[in-house]
Amino acid sequence: QVSVLYFARSAELAGLRCETLRVPRQVTSLQLWEEIVRVHPRLAVIRDQVVFAVRQEYVLLGDQLLLLQPGDEVAIIPPISGG
Repeated sequence: QVSVLYFARSAELAGLRCETLRVPRQVTSLQLWEEIVRVHPRLAVIRDQVVFAVRQEYVLLGDQLLLLQPGDEVAIIPPISGG
């Protein structure tokens, strides 16, 4: 199980700010994103803009293999504009 944190637009789309999800321990970053989108399909609209972080480190969506531990933190951070 991992803790998923949603920020800004991702929180609006998911309808919550955090939750615990059961995901495979070994998973690519893209597979992890797909698991999260399976639970919250509305998040699919931000896929190409989202910043994804695992254990407070940015991760590109792709083939990068993640070795997740129980309680790891995954953050979904949509783009933030400002000046």
